[in-house]
Amino acid sequence: MEFQQRGLGVRRRVRAVAGVVSGSLLAMSLATVSGCTTETAADERPAGTARESAVTVLHRAADVLVGSGSSRVRTTMETATGGTRVSIRGSGAYDFEKRLGRLRLLLPRDAMGAAEHAPITELLASGALFMRNRGAGIPRDKWVRVDTTDIPDGNLVTGGATDPLTAAELLRGVRRASLVGEEGLDGDLVRHYRGITDIGRAARAASEGARGSLVAAARGFDENTVTFDAYLDGLGRLREVRHRFTVSSRTDGQEATAGPDAAGRRGAVGVASTTELYDFGAPAVVELPKPTDIYTGKVGSPQK
Repeated sequence: MEFQQRGLGVRRRVRAVAGVVSGSLLAMSLATVSGCTTETAADERPAGTARESAVTVLHRAADVLVGSGSSRVRTTMETATGGTRVSIRGSGAYDFEKRLGRLRLLLPRDAMGAAEHAPITELLASGALFMRNRGAGIPRDKWVRVDTTDIPDGNLVTGGATDPLTAAELLRGVRRASLVGEEGLDGDLVRHYRGITDIGRAARAASEGARGSLVAAARGFDENTVTFDAYLDGLGRLREVRHRFTVSSRTDGQEATAGPDAAGRRGAVGVASTTELYDFGAPAVVELPKPTDIYTGKVGSPQK
């Protein structure tokens, strides 16, 4: 696929996210996305250009990222429930070959208007999420480790940001997609695809490093289908992807042990996870914690 770069000023697209707000990212366990079919469709390319199935293009997005090496990352997770809106933003870098990333997450003020929680540092690895400055009572030099293959959503929403490579691996399960058109993104021309992906299908097709987490998500979500918007550049690299989930917060009374926030409220929560990738080739240096640096005690809410 070749794009001609357009010399006119390309407006920065305003991000719109469908499925906004809630007060809890940690205690989310089940998801329901309805109204989706499971048909596979080819995209409709502009007249005179080569045609290729949108599904085929999206299925290989994760492999293209691995071949790209590394990039900088921006994330946004917006949740909506009961008229309350919450947005968690992150930034960092990711090494797609080593499947390691580092994010710094900024949490909003709580529902009572209390002061913002200090930024949370997250390290992303195959099957694991490490968080520092996670909750009350945890020493500042200690990390909390979460096994992402053992939580109901596979860390698609628990950590307040979707692992960038997992976000791409989720596209391996695309059942139906179409080319919306060409748009400007950060000064580049990208192709905008929209469709439906299936978590279970993605888990079966996933690379070894992503399979465990996606298998957990396929078991934990009420419905496996997830709607998405994906933006790919002329090299086939995923530049942005937005997934929209509907999840249920935990109601079993148990305090969550991971994630930026845990409210444990009953009811559906709309979640929109946005991952942006840019500055490909930028170094992503990630050093995982030693066992002695990992906290093993009880984890409380970071707002406490």
